[in-house]
Amino acid sequence: MTRGAFLLSLAAGCLCWCAGTAAAQTLTVAAASDLQSALPAIVSAFERETGRKVTLTFGSSGNFFAQIQNGAPFDVFLSADIDYPRRLESSGLGERGSLYEYARGRIVLWTRSDSGIDVSRGLQSLTQNTVRRISIANPDHAPYGRAAVAALRAERVYSAVREKLVMGENISQAAQFAQSGSADVGIIALSLALSPALKASGSHVEVPESLYSPIQQAAIVLASSRQKAIARQFVEMLKTPQIERILQSYGFAIPAAGGR
Repeated sequence: MTRGAFLLSLAAGCLCWCAGTAAAQTLTVAAASDLQSALPAIVSAFERETGRKVTLTFGSSGNFFAQIQNGAPFDVFLSADIDYPRRLESSGLGERGSLYEYARGRIVLWTRSDSGIDVSRGLQSLTQNTVRRISIANPDHAPYGRAAVAALRAERVYSAVREKLVMGENISQAAQFAQSGSADVGIIALSLALSPALKASGSHVEVPESLYSPIQQAAIVLASSRQKAIARQFVEMLKTPQIERILQSYGFAIPAAGGR
Protein backbone atom coordinates (compact mmCIF):
# COMPACT_ATOMS: atom_id res chain seq x y z
CA MET A 1 0.00 0.00 0.00
CA THR A 2 1.36 3.44 -0.94
CA ARG A 3 1.70 6.15 1.70
CA GLY A 4 -1.15 8.10 0.05
CA ALA A 5 -3.47 5.09 0.06
CA PHE A 6 -2.59 4.37 3.68
CA LEU A 7 -3.43 7.92 4.74
CA LEU A 8 -6.71 7.80 2.80
CA SER A 9 -7.63 4.52 4.47
CA LEU A 10 -6.73 5.93 7.90
CA ALA A 11 -8.85 9.04 7.30
CA ALA A 12 -11.82 6.91 6.22
CA GLY A 13 -11.45 4.79 9.33
CA CYS A 14 -11.40 7.89 11.53
CA LEU A 15 -14.55 9.20 9.88
CA CYS A 16 -16.36 5.91 10.49
CA TRP A 17 -15.20 5.88 14.13
CA CYS A 18 -16.34 9.48 14.66
CA ALA A 19 -19.73 8.73 13.09
CA GLY A 20 -20.13 5.69 15.29
CA THR A 21 -19.15 7.66 18.38
CA ALA A 22 -21.60 10.46 17.56
CA ALA A 23 -24.41 7.94 17.07
CA ALA A 24 -23.58 6.28 20.37
CA GLN A 25 -23.69 9.64 22.16
CA THR A 26 -27.13 10.51 20.78
CA LEU A 27 -30.00 9.21 22.88
CA THR A 28 -32.96 8.06 20.81
CA VAL A 29 -36.37 8.49 22.42
CA ALA A 30 -39.69 7.15 21.13
CA ALA A 31 -42.38 9.40 22.58
CA ALA A 32 -46.16 9.48 22.60
CA SER A 33 -47.61 12.28 20.45
CA ASP A 34 -49.22 14.06 23.39
CA LEU A 35 -45.70 15.06 24.49
CA GLN A 36 -44.94 17.10 21.36
CA SER A 37 -45.29 20.43 23.14
CA ALA A 38 -43.83 19.52 26.54
CA LEU A 39 -40.92 17.26 25.63
CA PRO A 40 -38.68 19.71 23.72
CA ALA A 41 -38.26 21.81 26.90
CA ILE A 42 -37.47 18.66 28.89
CA VAL A 43 -34.91 17.55 26.30
CA SER A 44 -33.27 20.99 26.29
CA ALA A 45 -32.81 20.79 30.06
CA PHE A 46 -31.35 17.29 29.77
CA GLU A 47 -28.95 18.28 26.99
CA ARG A 48 -27.71 21.28 28.97
CA GLU A 49 -27.13 19.16 32.06
CA THR A 50 -25.46 16.17 30.39
CA GLY A 51 -23.99 17.47 27.14
CA ARG A 52 -25.68 14.55 25.36
CA LYS A 53 -27.89 15.01 22.30
CA VAL A 54 -31.39 13.55 22.16
CA THR A 55 -33.29 12.55 19.03
CA LEU A 56 -37.09 12.48 19.40
CA THR A 57 -39.55 10.43 17.36
CA PHE A 58 -43.26 11.00 18.03
CA GLY A 59 -46.07 8.59 17.29
CA SER A 60 -48.77 6.40 18.78
CA SER A 61 -47.82 4.28 21.78
CA GLY A 62 -49.26 1.11 20.26
CA ASN A 63 -47.29 1.51 17.05
CA PHE A 64 -44.07 2.11 18.98
CA PHE A 65 -44.76 -0.99 21.06
CA ALA A 66 -45.02 -3.08 17.89
CA GLN A 67 -41.87 -1.50 16.42
CA ILE A 68 -39.86 -2.17 19.58
CA GLN A 69 -41.01 -5.79 19.55
CA ASN A 70 -39.62 -5.97 16.01
CA GLY A 71 -36.23 -4.53 17.00
CA ALA A 72 -36.60 -0.76 16.51
CA PRO A 73 -33.36 0.81 17.86
CA PHE A 74 -34.66 3.18 20.55
CA ASP A 75 -33.02 3.80 23.92
CA VAL A 76 -36.05 5.09 25.84
CA PHE A 77 -39.79 4.67 25.32
CA LEU A 78 -42.18 7.31 26.69
CA SER A 79 -45.60 5.72 26.39
CA ALA A 80 -49.02 7.28 26.90
CA ASP A 81 -50.19 3.88 28.15
CA ILE A 82 -48.38 2.26 31.07
CA ASP A 83 -49.45 -1.19 29.89
CA TYR A 84 -46.99 -1.16 26.97
CA PRO A 85 -43.86 -0.55 29.11
CA ARG A 86 -45.11 -3.15 31.59
CA ARG A 87 -45.39 -5.72 28.81
CA LEU A 88 -41.94 -4.83 27.51
CA GLU A 89 -40.48 -5.25 30.98
CA SER A 90 -42.17 -8.62 31.54
CA SER A 91 -40.99 -9.90 28.14
CA GLY A 92 -37.38 -8.85 28.72
CA LEU A 93 -37.45 -6.09 26.08
CA GLY A 94 -37.47 -3.40 28.77
CA GLU A 95 -34.85 -2.97 31.50
CA ARG A 96 -36.18 -4.29 34.79
CA GLY A 97 -36.52 -1.60 37.43
CA SER A 98 -36.45 1.29 34.95
CA LEU A 99 -40.22 1.64 34.44
CA TYR A 100 -41.55 4.94 35.80
CA GLU A 101 -45.01 6.48 35.66
CA TYR A 102 -44.18 10.08 34.81
CA ALA A 103 -47.64 11.59 34.24
CA ARG A 104 -51.35 11.13 33.73
CA GLY A 105 -53.07 12.61 30.71
CA ARG A 106 -56.48 14.23 30.27
CA ILE A 107 -58.81 14.64 27.32
CA VAL A 108 -60.72 17.70 26.18
CA LEU A 109 -63.12 18.83 23.48
CA TRP A 110 -61.35 21.32 21.22
CA THR A 111 -62.79 23.39 18.39
CA ARG A 112 -61.55 26.29 16.26
CA SER A 113 -62.59 29.80 17.26
CA ASP A 114 -64.26 30.28 13.86
CA SER A 115 -66.17 26.95 13.87
CA GLY A 116 -69.32 28.49 15.33
CA ILE A 117 -69.76 25.40 17.50
CA ASP A 118 -70.56 25.74 21.20
CA VAL A 119 -68.88 22.95 23.16
CA SER A 120 -69.81 24.30 26.59
CA ARG A 121 -72.19 21.36 27.15
CA GLY A 122 -69.30 18.94 26.89
CA LEU A 123 -69.80 15.65 25.10
CA GLN A 124 -73.52 16.31 24.73
CA SER A 125 -72.52 19.14 22.40
CA LEU A 126 -71.40 16.58 19.84
CA THR A 127 -74.97 15.57 19.04
CA GLN A 128 -75.64 18.97 17.44
CA ASN A 129 -76.41 18.88 13.71
CA THR A 130 -73.69 21.47 13.16
CA VAL A 131 -71.10 18.93 14.30
CA ARG A 132 -70.49 16.74 11.26
CA ARG A 133 -67.05 15.30 11.96
CA ILE A 134 -65.31 14.54 15.27
CA SER A 135 -61.64 13.62 15.31
CA ILE A 136 -60.22 11.15 17.81
CA ALA A 137 -57.06 9.06 17.92
CA ASN A 138 -57.43 5.51 16.67
CA PRO A 139 -58.46 3.50 19.76
CA ASP A 140 -56.81 0.37 18.37
CA HIS A 141 -53.36 1.66 19.30
CA ALA A 142 -53.73 5.07 20.95
CA PRO A 143 -54.75 5.35 24.63
CA TYR A 144 -56.28 8.78 24.07
CA GLY A 145 -58.55 7.23 21.45
CA ARG A 146 -59.64 4.55 23.92
CA ALA A 147 -60.32 7.24 26.52
CA ALA A 148 -62.41 9.18 24.00
CA VAL A 149 -64.55 6.15 23.14
CA ALA A 150 -64.95 5.26 26.84
CA ALA A 151 -66.09 8.81 27.65
CA LEU A 152 -68.56 8.86 24.76
CA ARG A 153 -70.03 5.57 25.92
CA ALA A 154 -70.20 6.70 29.55
CA GLU A 155 -72.03 9.87 28.48
CA ARG A 156 -74.38 7.70 26.36
CA VAL A 157 -73.73 9.56 23.12
CA TYR A 158 -71.47 7.07 21.34
CA SER A 159 -74.24 5.52 19.23
CA ALA A 160 -75.44 8.97 18.19
CA VAL A 161 -72.02 10.19 17.06
CA ARG A 162 -70.09 7.09 15.98
CA GLU A 163 -70.71 7.80 12.27
CA LYS A 164 -69.16 11.24 12.75
CA LEU A 165 -65.86 9.92 14.09
CA VAL A 166 -62.69 10.53 12.07
CA MET A 167 -59.67 8.52 13.24
CA GLY A 168 -56.21 10.01 13.48
CA GLU A 169 -53.21 7.68 13.50
CA ASN A 170 -52.26 9.26 16.83
CA ILE A 171 -53.53 12.03 19.10
CA SER A 172 -51.41 14.65 17.32
CA GLN A 173 -53.01 13.83 13.98
CA ALA A 174 -56.45 13.94 15.60
CA ALA A 175 -55.62 17.47 16.78
CA GLN A 176 -54.40 18.41 13.30
CA PHE A 177 -57.70 17.27 11.79
CA ALA A 178 -59.61 19.60 14.13
CA GLN A 179 -57.19 22.48 13.66
CA SER A 180 -57.23 22.24 9.85
CA GLY A 181 -61.02 21.98 9.57
CA SER A 182 -61.04 18.35 8.47
CA ALA A 183 -63.06 17.83 11.66
CA ASP A 184 -65.38 20.28 13.41
CA VAL A 185 -64.40 19.16 16.91
CA GLY A 186 -61.58 17.03 18.26
CA ILE A 187 -61.39 14.94 21.41
CA ILE A 188 -57.73 15.51 22.05
CA ALA A 189 -55.08 15.63 24.78
CA LEU A 190 -55.18 18.62 27.12
CA SER A 191 -51.43 18.93 26.59
CA LEU A 192 -51.99 19.63 22.88
CA ALA A 193 -54.90 22.00 23.54
CA LEU A 194 -52.52 24.05 25.70
CA SER A 195 -49.85 24.24 23.00
CA PRO A 196 -49.32 27.77 21.63
CA ALA A 197 -50.82 27.04 18.19
CA LEU A 198 -54.04 25.41 19.41
CA LYS A 199 -54.45 27.76 22.35
CA ALA A 200 -54.33 30.74 19.97
CA SER A 201 -56.68 29.31 17.36
CA GLY A 202 -59.40 27.60 19.39
CA SER A 203 -60.98 26.81 22.73
CA HIS A 204 -61.45 23.68 24.79
CA VAL A 205 -63.62 22.15 27.49
CA GLU A 206 -62.26 19.38 29.71
CA VAL A 207 -63.96 15.99 29.67
CA PRO A 208 -64.64 14.83 33.26
CA GLU A 209 -61.99 12.31 34.30
CA SER A 210 -64.74 10.19 35.86
CA LEU A 211 -65.86 9.22 32.34
CA TYR A 212 -62.70 7.32 31.37
CA SER A 213 -59.98 5.24 32.95
CA PRO A 214 -56.82 7.10 34.02
CA ILE A 215 -54.40 7.70 31.17
CA GLN A 216 -51.29 6.46 32.98
CA GLN A 217 -48.13 7.37 31.09
CA ALA A 218 -44.84 5.62 31.71
CA ALA A 219 -41.21 5.60 30.60
CA ILE A 220 -38.88 2.64 30.31
CA VAL A 221 -35.27 2.05 29.25
CA LEU A 222 -35.12 -0.53 26.47
CA ALA A 223 -33.02 -3.65 26.92
CA SER A 224 -31.55 -3.22 23.44
CA SER A 225 -30.08 0.21 24.30
CA ARG A 226 -26.29 0.41 24.05
CA GLN A 227 -26.14 3.37 26.42
CA LYS A 228 -28.28 2.29 29.33
CA ALA A 229 -26.54 4.54 31.87
CA ILE A 230 -27.44 7.74 30.03
CA ALA A 231 -30.89 6.34 29.20
CA ARG A 232 -31.52 5.73 32.90
CA GLN A 233 -30.29 9.24 33.62
CA PHE A 234 -32.93 10.58 31.23
CA VAL A 235 -35.68 8.64 33.00
CA GLU A 236 -34.37 9.76 36.40
CA MET A 237 -34.58 13.38 35.29
CA LEU A 238 -38.33 12.94 34.72
CA LYS A 239 -38.65 12.56 38.49
CA THR A 240 -37.22 15.98 39.30
CA PRO A 241 -39.41 18.92 40.39
CA GLN A 242 -38.17 20.96 37.44
CA ILE A 243 -39.47 18.46 34.90
CA GLU A 244 -42.67 17.82 36.83
CA ARG A 245 -43.41 21.55 36.65
CA ILE A 246 -42.95 21.50 32.87
CA LEU A 247 -45.36 18.58 32.53
CA GLN A 248 -47.91 20.26 34.79
CA SER A 249 -47.73 23.45 32.74
CA TYR A 250 -49.03 21.40 29.79
CA GLY A 251 -51.93 19.95 31.73
CA PHE A 252 -50.42 16.66 32.84
CA ALA A 253 -51.15 15.42 36.35
CA ILE A 254 -48.21 14.08 38.35
CA PRO A 255 -49.08 10.81 40.11
CA ALA A 256 -48.60 10.64 43.84
CA ALA A 257 -45.34 8.89 44.73
CA GLY A 258 -47.19 5.97 46.26
CA GLY A 259 -49.08 5.30 43.06
CA ARG A 260 -46.04 4.94 40.86
